Amino acid sequence: MKLLLISDLESPYLWDHYKPGRLDGIDMILSCGDLSSKYLSFLVTMGRMPLLYVHGNHDKTYEQHPPEGCDCIEDKLVVVQGLRILGLGGSIWYSGGPHQYTEKQMAWRIRKLWPALHRAGGVDLVLTHSPAAGYGDGEDRAHQGFACMVKLMEKYRPKYFVHGHVHPNYCPTRPKVLQHGETTIINAFERYILEV
Repeated sequence: MKLLLISDLESPYLWDHYKPGRLDGIDMILSCGDLSSKYLSFLVTMGRMPLLYVHGNHDKTYEQHPPEGCDCIEDKLVVVQGLRILGLGGSIWYSGGPHQYTEKQMAWRIRKLWPALHRAGGVDLVLTHSPAAGYGDGEDRAHQGFACMVKLMEKYRPKYFVHGHVHPNYCPTRPKVLQHGETTIINAFERYILEV
């Protein structure tokens, strides 16, 4: 299965300069947030494949204008073509805006998903907006990752942990792909193709 991972920046290649066929071969699109709902609706219309998303900390208009034809998997475990995907959007709390959580709140969100994770026999891909603490996060308060997400990776050993939120210009030397144990961590900023 070929996945298009997107986050934080509407890709000019897929938006401003889109040409028919650019989404050929993509089986599913996963959005890590902070993207225009019009952009997500455009991609799902042009590509005609499932598009799953979580909220970024700047997604303030999704409630009034949700991305059409797309599925929000916030606080859910879904199975698509045998791939178990867990959705946890939002960032660390830093200004009290929507989709911001304290470490304790995020840990509670994860804990509430334990029964679903147990029933499914685990998870293959965790889709988040925020990175895990120490794995691609920033040093400033707004871009720090969650420690409870490290614990989630260590407990359930997903094959992939996909996040956004941290733009490459914040730290140009930070790699786009990292490893933690058995889990490959991918920063989906703009776009990234993943074959699973």
